[in-house]
Amino acid sequence: MRLQARFKREWLFLKGMLRTLKRVKSITPDSENLICDDLEAAVDRWSSSRAITFEGKTISYAELDAMANRYAHWAKGQSITRGQTVALFMPNRLEYLAIWYGLSKVGVATALINNQLTGPALAHCLNISQALHCIVDPETSPCFEQVKDGLGRHVQQWILGAAQGDQRDLLNALKSCSQLRPDREAARGGLTAKDTALYIFTSGTTGLPKAARINHMRVQLYMRGFAGSTDARHTDRIYVTLPLYHATGGLCAMGAGLLNGGSIVLRKKFSATYFWSDIRAENCTMFVYIGELCRYLANQPVSDSDRDHKIRLIFGNGLRPDVWDDMMDRFKVGGVLEFYGATEGNVSFFNFDGRRGAIGRLPGYLKGKFNTRIVKFDVENEMPIRGPDGCCIECAPGDVGECIGQIANDARSNFTGYADKAATEKKVLHDVFAKGDAWFRTGDLMRTDSDGYIYFVDRIGDTFRWKGENVATSEVAERLAGVTGVLEVNVYGVKIGELDGKAGMASLVVGPDFEIATLAEHVDRELPTYARPIFVRLQREIETTGTFKYRKIDLVTDGFDPTRTKDPLYFRDPVKGYVKITKAVFTKVMAGGYKL
Repeated sequence: MRLQARFKREWLFLKGMLRTLKRVKSITPDSENLICDDLEAAVDRWSSSRAITFEGKTISYAELDAMANRYAHWAKGQSITRGQTVALFMPNRLEYLAIWYGLSKVGVATALINNQLTGPALAHCLNISQALHCIVDPETSPCFEQVKDGLGRHVQQWILGAAQGDQRDLLNALKSCSQLRPDREAARGGLTAKDTALYIFTSGTTGLPKAARINHMRVQLYMRGFAGSTDARHTDRIYVTLPLYHATGGLCAMGAGLLNGGSIVLRKKFSATYFWSDIRAENCTMFVYIGELCRYLANQPVSDSDRDHKIRLIFGNGLRPDVWDDMMDRFKVGGVLEFYGATEGNVSFFNFDGRRGAIGRLPGYLKGKFNTRIVKFDVENEMPIRGPDGCCIECAPGDVGECIGQIANDARSNFTGYADKAATEKKVLHDVFAKGDAWFRTGDLMRTDSDGYIYFVDRIGDTFRWKGENVATSEVAERLAGVTGVLEVNVYGVKIGELDGKAGMASLVVGPDFEIATLAEHVDRELPTYARPIFVRLQREIETTGTFKYRKIDLVTDGFDPTRTKDPLYFRDPVKGYVKITKAVFTKVMAGGYKL
């Protein structure tokens, strides 16, 4: 039986990998085939098939292409030339993909800006995009209005709706634009796959977003790669509630559906309450997830209809092991395809055979075929450790280190970086294993096991040292998630006066059956002394980015100071257990009055 299981594992892994490589093997930096050419080929093949459904309206592949062509001709009419950038600042809408697809037909890049941004963060993204035009809708226009006068240049606002003031009516402008494809040679002749197609911004969990430059080649890797890895078919309907300004929803899911003749069921935003009923009503066969989306589903009350669906595969990243069990055992989804990949990076993994908790696999017999390594890491200095020869040291199975990817000119190993050259250089590690080599730093700590499975441990900066030990916030969060009444968990380290290292703190969203004493019993049983949270904060909700990643920067700033928040705060008294933090308790902690 063990031999049979091993054979099945290898078969699933190799079949998935070969299926994916088959779709991406022809992608090269100097190719004149762009992502818009891929999409046009799909349109020509499945022109009458339904492409996207949104809020009760469905458009075919041909209608999607016609819509995109109007945006291409609009850009030409506004004298927006190849190499220039248009900012797209909207929530999920039927037109979203068509806009950047159409602009790419005439060599214009699109900056996909998080529609939840306001104020300085929004102004920052608009400024670094270098865009002179910005497309908005009635929902995002007020946010643009608040920052427009403080931008580094005049940015013309185009609204998909009734125009006011100095706004320009985009719908009206599109009426005079042709639905026919612009002449390929005249519009984009001479462009290659290494030219910029999109700017996608980092989520900004710890500061202002960075603009990752995404060329046509990388967009093709995402879209073609997931068309292959998911084994999607023309009969599949893929449910997308993730924001389209992010690669997972906007490229991976779209590629899986639209490059295989399938269809996308798009929603404006995620709703745990209506998720499954919507999937049933639309006869969806797949959905894409990220971060905590599946945890939100798992936190919903158990229902007799939990398994009443046609989902044969879910794909995404960030699925924690405990929630993985819920997806497979409670909801009975057909399978899980967990993957790993940074938007701008050159490292990617797929877990093709479904080993629960793993983000991918790199078997020993293929190690030399991939550009990826995991190297020993100094948590305090946040840099890889170098040996006596000055080179980095590769981790053995079981050891935790930073995952890095060797930079080369081929499609899979290429690193295009950010709009900011200084930010780009910070992500590059030089002279790693040989003089002159260069490697992309993922910023993620990982470990492998003896079978080559790869496990995500933590983001660099999230892992902290306490009592001489490294504490991985993700691993602590997994343990705390098992406490009765705990719905959401965000773990981070906080400074206590002049003490070395950082103490663990957990921000929790809890239900009515939560008890702080139960939490204490659980952490004592499940976690080593150094990893037990010393501080606890109870919140009504945890602030997230648009892709459900937890923001920590404000929580770290607030720390455990009761004057900075009205949320209930607790301190783990060495004698009494968790007690409420008052001004007196805070002062005593800061003065070193407790033996920690």
